[in-house]
Amino acid sequence: MKRKIARTISLPGKTENRSEVVRNFQRSKDPDVFLLSLKAGGSGLNLTAASYVILFDPWWNPAVEAQAIDRTHRIGQVNHVMAYRLITRNTVEEKIRRLQAQKQDLIKGVLGSNDSSFAGNLDMKDLKFLLGEGA
Repeated sequence: MKRKIARTISLPGKTENRSEVVRNFQRSKDPDVFLLSLKAGGSGLNLTAASYVILFDPWWNPAVEAQAIDRTHRIGQVNHVMAYRLITRNTVEEKIRRLQAQKQDLIKGVLGSNDSSFAGNLDMKDLKFLLGEGA
């Protein structure tokens, strides 16, 4: 059985024909590796042909990373998608990831959907106080 060699497609930030590059990736029957930065792929892309997302360089804002992963979970996706974050121990990147996790836990605690969340226990008096209308 002859194995196909993956072809590499890249989308740097200065790419002018983004939609054409994405279309070529989406339509390809060959195994492809699509390299793009979080910044270059951060908006307007639907990568439903992807099976894996690998984040090599963590971003300070966890929402940016989540959005990059979400680019593969669009209408039309038929593949099971695996997302990986590659982090080296004892590095700045590991500390960034730890800060991201703490930030996400804080957001869940404040905006969580369960009845014990901070936001779930606010009443009109509390809101007025927070918005500067109360003493």
